Amino acid sequence: MKKIAFLTLLLTFNFGFSQKKFDKKETEKFQKTINSEYADPKTSPLMEEDLKVFKTLDFYPINAKYFVNAKFVKAKNEKVFEMKTTGTRTPKYIKYGTLYFTLDGTSLKLNVYRSIDLSKTEEYKDHLFLPFSDLTSGKESYIGGRYIDLKIPKGNIIAVDFNQAYNPYCAYNHKYSCPLVPLENDLNVEIKAGVKTFH
Repeated sequence: MKKIAFLTLLLTFNFGFSQKKFDKKETEKFQKTINSEYADPKTSPLMEEDLKVFKTLDFYPINAKYFVNAKFVKAKNEKVFEMKTTGTRTPKYIKYGTLYFTLDGTSLKLNVYRSIDLSKTEEYKDHLFLPFSDLTSGKESYIGGRYIDLKIPKGNIIAVDFNQAYNPYCAYNHKYSCPLVPLENDLNVEIKAGVKTFH
């Protein structure tokens, strides 16, 4: 009995402490980093004419509401598949799990994916890819949806900051081939956070 009580306590403790708090500075750092990346000719996806006049990307105002601690459920027995892209490239991914969370009282879920190629590299071995579209897509945000980078969580909670949602490179330059957002990751709500549409 003591063992069960201890395990329950341990689980509660871990669950509670795996939750993160919203940090505005983290989002400001993200915005600064992405702006400097896009302003640098060596790392920028922008076309030459856009790069010449580039000052900053257009962001939604930073809003703590769009930071969620999602319940992470790891996928089982998933098969590797070829993700469709805007070009002919078909990179291999696997569905790694599902995130469950609420926004404005609405229960939502999104699938997260792992790139087979990236997972073989040291730098990206714990990287997860979260592509999504929402009701702002094609209006205030890019029509093809947006991406968020995540890391494989140690527990069953994963912090998702939609303030750090960014556009695929093909939103800026047609020479890029970008993964298309899977249909199951189309949210029926507005996510007024992250990078807005370009131009």
